[in-house]
Amino acid sequence: MKLLAKLHIDGFMLGILATVAVAALLPARGTAADALDWATKIAIAVLFFLYGARLAPREALAGLRHWRLHASVLGTTFVLFPLLGLLLRPLSPSLLPADLYTGVLFLCLVPSTVQSSIAFTSMARGNVAGAVVGASLSNLVGVFVTPLLVVLLMKTTGEVRVPLGSVALIVVQLLVPFLAGQVLRPRLTWLLRHAAVVGSVDRGSVYLVVYAAFSAGMTEGIWKSLSPTTLLITAVVCACLLAFVLCATTLSARLFGFARADRIVVTFCGSKKSLATGLPMASVLFAGHPIGMIVLPLMLFHQIQLFTCAVLAQRYARHVEVDPLGNAPSESGTVDELGQSGAMSRMGVSVDRS
Repeated sequence: MKLLAKLHIDGFMLGILATVAVAALLPARGTAADALDWATKIAIAVLFFLYGARLAPREALAGLRHWRLHASVLGTTFVLFPLLGLLLRPLSPSLLPADLYTGVLFLCLVPSTVQSSIAFTSMARGNVAGAVVGASLSNLVGVFVTPLLVVLLMKTTGEVRVPLGSVALIVVQLLVPFLAGQVLRPRLTWLLRHAAVVGSVDRGSVYLVVYAAFSAGMTEGIWKSLSPTTLLITAVVCACLLAFVLCATTLSARLFGFARADRIVVTFCGSKKSLATGLPMASVLFAGHPIGMIVLPLMLFHQIQLFTCAVLAQRYARHVEVDPLGNAPSESGTVDELGQSGAMSRMGVSVDRS
């Protein structure tokens, strides 16, 4: 694992690629596909139950006092990204097939990551507590906002139509388990102390969703229409999208007069998109559609953002400077481990690979 980290290779992404390979070789069919569908629904419910159990409401509300910082992150995630997704509409169908463009638009609507946003903020010696609140708030808001944006913007662009019934299903399958986790959180402290167990459930749920999506794609034969050139174009679009948002967040944070530590939060939390949250939402919202094609841009964006932000965080760490308020960042190492672990424990956030 240390070797993978040095090479900037994400083990979680390798697991997803392995799952895709298994789905290509051994796709679920018939009764197995029906059982897989039910297993996926249960896994998604468990996943969001754990999300709810992790987030400590009192600490989250206390952290909202830095409202300008969190408004910047939410504005980038749910305003700037969707606008960019709509501006990319002319790429379809000349460069991107309709389903792939739908996937690009969908990735623009999902919330930010949690663990990797916090980890990269810490590596860059930014405001770790602010990243914890900002990323967690993005995921909480995303449970409500993402489905509504999907319904509104997919209908507007004339792409995949998402019925209002899917939003109701989001409430039942995602929001209800999330709220149940919030209610039962005080009784689940013993579970949340075992971060490895919770992380395994996270990753296992995502692997199951990926297998179900790509297995369905194999049985329906949708991958025969995807050429290497189209895949390359999709990757380039995702890379350009990330590059633009990274530049926009860096510039806007400076214009708003944020301190260096807070500028890092806006950059990393605002530019990220959560694979762990986006995949389960896609499986609910786009039921009956070619899910594999739709989630492919999100998977590509996820890997590109991990590599790019790892390099960017290391660059921030090497160029330690005094922020405009006169506060010098810690120089105790590339990762302020005490700050990260303390903030995460106060917020009730365990390690995941979103």
